[in-house]
This record gives sequence, C-alpha cells and structure tokens, in this order.
Amino acid sequence: MRDEPMTALTRRDEPVIVAARRTAIGTAGHAFKELSVDRLAAPVIAAVAHDLAGRRVDDVVLGNCMGPGGNVARVSALAAGLGDEVPGLTVDRQCGSGLAAILVAAQAVRAGEMDLVIAGGAESASTAPLRTHRGSAGPYPRAPFTPDGRPDPDMGPAAEALAAARGIGRERQDAYACRSHARALAAREAGRFAEEIVPIGGRRDDQRPRPLRAASLARLPAAFVAEGTVTAGNSSPVSDGAAAVAIVPERLRAGLPGMRLVAGAVVGCDPELPGWGPVPAVRRVLARAGVELERVAAVEIVEAFAAQVLAVTDALGLDPMGDERVCADGGALALGHPWGASGAVVVTRLFSRLVRAGAPPGTLGLAAAAVGGGLGVAALFEVVGPGRDGGPA
Repeated sequence: MRDEPMTALTRRDEPVIVAARRTAIGTAGHAFKELSVDRLAAPVIAAVAHDLAGRRVDDVVLGNCMGPGGNVARVSALAAGLGDEVPGLTVDRQCGSGLAAILVAAQAVRAGEMDLVIAGGAESASTAPLRTHRGSAGPYPRAPFTPDGRPDPDMGPAAEALAAARGIGRERQDAYACRSHARALAAREAGRFAEEIVPIGGRRDDQRPRPLRAASLARLPAAFVAEGTVTAGNSSPVSDGAAAVAIVPERLRAGLPGMRLVAGAVVGCDPELPGWGPVPAVRRVLARAGVELERVAAVEIVEAFAAQVLAVTDALGLDPMGDERVCADGGALALGHPWGASGAVVVTRLFSRLVRAGAPPGTLGLAAAAVGGGLGVAALFEVVGPGRDGGPA
C-alpha cells in the first residue's frame, strides 16, 4: 500500500512550506569557526519566524549530527527568542538530518497536531566536541553507522567504491565539480542567493565557491584510495551552516505562496554503498505520488561527492551536465556541506528556485540526500500560489 499513488495532492491539512532561509555556508575552521551550532541556527529560526510575524510557533525540529547534545533544537529555539513554551526536537539521520527533520515536522502538521513548525538543520563542524570512550587514550573519529561485523566505510572511501561500481570516471567527476562552482558563482552574481541568506557576523556570501579549471583539478591526487578518482576537488568540504523552513497546513496558508509536500520517504540501502540511497528514496517518492520524473521541474541533490551525484543521476535517467533541472545554481561541492543542515539547504534552494522565482502553481521540485550507514532521504514538493482574493487556496 505504501507505494500506491496518493489520491489527492490538495487537502486542507497537507503541509506547506511558506518561508525558507539559511545562513551563508562557511568552511570549517574559517568563517564561522567561533560560532556554536545554536548560534548558527538561532538567527535563521528567528528570521523564518519573522517572515510569519504574528503566528505562534508550535515547535522547532532541527537536524544535527555532531553537536554537543542537550537538544540543539530547544537551545536554538530559546536563543531565537521564540518563548519558553516552544519545545524543540533534534533529529539525527546524519547527512540527511535536515531533510528528515522537515519530513518529521510535516507529519505533525499533517496529523493536525501542530499549526506552525519551523524545521531544518544546523551544523558547526568547527565547534563540534571531540568524543572519547571511557578509558580510551584519545577521541574517536565518528560513531559507528553499523553494528560490528557489517561494512562501515567512511564516506570518502564509500564514494570511491560507488564510483567504481557504477563506472564513474575521474574526468566526469572533475567536470561536474567545475559545473557546480561555476553555477554557484553565477547565481551569487545574479543575486539568486540574496533573499534566502540571513547574514551572520556580517557574512552574506558563501565562503567556498571559486573559479575552477578542469586542468587544475586533474592534478590533484586521490584523497581516499590510492590511484582512486575521488579527490579534494570533486568532494564537498566539511562546513558550518544552518537552514530552516516554516511549515503550516494548507488551511492556514492564508494565501501565502509556497511548496506543498506531496510525498516524502526515508529508505535503507547497502551500508557499503551509502551514496546509492537517493535512488530508492526518489523512486519510492515518485511512485507514492504517481508522478514521472519528467514532470519534475527542479531537482536538488546534496552534492557530497561528484561521484555520488553522477551515480544517482545516471540511475534515475538524468544528465546533470546538460539538464538545467539538476542543482541549477550549484550545490554542496561549491557551497559546502554542513552535514546536519545540508538536507534543509537543498529545500531552501528549491524554495528560491520555484517560489521566490515565481514558478506557476503545480510546478514540482525534488530534494534528496544520501546518508552514511546506507540511507536515502527524498521529498517531492508542489508549488502553490496565492489563494483567491488573498485568502486560503
């Protein structure tokens, strides 16, 4: 039953994103190196709440991977000045956390339990605590993604394995990395990031995008596997940043344009090839919605590695080098990859590409992320325009 098409795309309680903001994204140890995760998240939460001034926020749901614990969402909500009555929920689905948090919040809205939830993600790799096991001589690099005895690769070697498995060569990866940076620079120059970015510490622009040349990338050594194809140039950097959206039910949209959540999915895949996760996630979402990929006007995939994006788009029948739908303004390769936030960053990018750009009602957008440990997260959205006479549609 779960993969059958939805019977209706428009219902009074369907969740709709009516505001979306993010920070600029900084490379870890640089632009935001002194800011804790709540200090990144709070200004974005406050800006989204301000976009809906006069409405009560029922909850804040944030994705986060490497923070200090203590319920980052609650701390950030308090820091944003939302009031003691706003509880906060922190979600950890690793690199898919920000998108998963949006799906969790949308479920509460659809169920009628909440009327306005701010959801997204935040990550401060710069200030993330080092963690040690009791009695250990030093910190461990990360928590396990699988139990003992199961494959548990780091994401770099996993991207290399996916590239080998799907025949993704070095030249294609470097070319896609160049594309991501070039498009991000063009989008910034054209002002397409301006409305979505909340300035923090005076920074209004993403730190990383820069002109790249294929010849320069070709000289970089393999980063994770000897004689491999994945390099620092075609991989995303460790980053700091935050993003958040406001979700309300259709009946309370009050004429605001936005993106209705049509369908979402979180799926598992082989932990040895975690970059494959978006493929089954996207397929499930499209099947549930009864929609062909050809109908989707904008696609945003978290660009953790060029190899991963290319493997996913190949499997889905997309051409990211020639198809303007795929990460049209660049992605994490150029902007950066703040793990817990990146899934919410791609939704914010969809909001700018579709809603802020004035796409007609009915236009579809797709967001997806791969997750360490073998998960995929995807969501399909539909543009909804102003309601009749400015009232609810």
